[in-house]
Amino acid sequence: MEEPYQYRDRIVVKNPDKEFRLGEGRVSGYLSATLGILSLLAVFAYLYPSLLTTTELRQLYDAEKLQIVLKYAMYASLILGALAFFKNNGRYKLHGLTGICFTLVAFSLGGYSIPVGPVEPRKLSIGVDWLILAFLGSIVIFLTLEKLFPKYKDQLILRPEWGVDLFYFAFNHLAISAIIIFANYHVSHFDWAISASAQDFIGSVPLPIQFLVIVICADFVLYWEHRAYHEFKTLWPIHAVHHSIENIDWLAGSRGHFIQVFSERAMVMVPLYLLGVGQDALNLYVTFAALQAVLIHCNLGLSFGPLKYVLVTPQFHHWHHSSEKPAIDTNYSAHTPLFDWLFNTYHFPKDHWPAEYGTTQRLPRSVISQTIHPMKVWLRPFRQPKD
Repeated sequence: MEEPYQYRDRIVVKNPDKEFRLGEGRVSGYLSATLGILSLLAVFAYLYPSLLTTTELRQLYDAEKLQIVLKYAMYASLILGALAFFKNNGRYKLHGLTGICFTLVAFSLGGYSIPVGPVEPRKLSIGVDWLILAFLGSIVIFLTLEKLFPKYKDQLILRPEWGVDLFYFAFNHLAISAIIIFANYHVSHFDWAISASAQDFIGSVPLPIQFLVIVICADFVLYWEHRAYHEFKTLWPIHAVHHSIENIDWLAGSRGHFIQVFSERAMVMVPLYLLGVGQDALNLYVTFAALQAVLIHCNLGLSFGPLKYVLVTPQFHHWHHSSEKPAIDTNYSAHTPLFDWLFNTYHFPKDHWPAEYGTTQRLPRSVISQTIHPMKVWLRPFRQPKD
């Protein structure tokens, strides 16, 4: 008889030298640099909206009102940069100077006063607007939650490989237009499966019911796609990139091989396309899915009470990322644990959290090496010497 698994507590080593503390200039320096860079990106988006903004997203925000936000961000960058630059210890002068320089360049190009007018639609563009709004929203919502209710309070904001995951975050958002084009092309092959009567019926039910149907159908597809990435030997090296993360937080969910990023978005579009749900229900689902995808990776110690039996929560999904034996190849669901219950892949010891994250065989640590990792694995049999 196999002995029960001995769960352990995760050990996070405190590193005071890299913590953010008020009064040292580190907070103001990093904030200044961040706001300066984002401000310059926003100015370029206002200058070249057809190329640097996404058609679908432009319909959801008021560009003129966002210029007010840009105004305060630019002045905040200058003030915070000055504070960091003139701090006595001077450790973060470079960060403050970076923020000031980027902001001054943004001012010289027109700043928050660039005229807003009609934008010529462009099929393929770079989602700079999506990147800026998603990054700021994630910082305000999820990083705040992590600081207020952390599972591991000693885990750093700039934890190891934070920069690697920031690159993935930027790529996933900048490439949103290309992802949408690929997804639309993919679903066009399913015209044969459309039922007009079924779509009419779905469209006639109340919005909450439409939303519930979308969540269940989308999760069914995501569950089996996710499971396939784990259980098919050829697909695992692609998905292993996502699992190579060893410190989980709000940014960790961004790590993923571009093949998986494109295929996942394309596959989840299939049930949405076939259901023919209304635009309001679709927008509600997209918002819900985007927020939950970030939330379940958060360093967040909330138990969520009875909701944890209905929705995928951070604790549930953290176990999916664990490299401990009982958790391997479990918890595939993205929205609700329903399909893990039904198909016997549910693992949720409610009194415990993972002690270890990552893959059982450690992957390369850089973006480039992770990108080519699947190809190296696939080519490995051809490189082995013959007897």
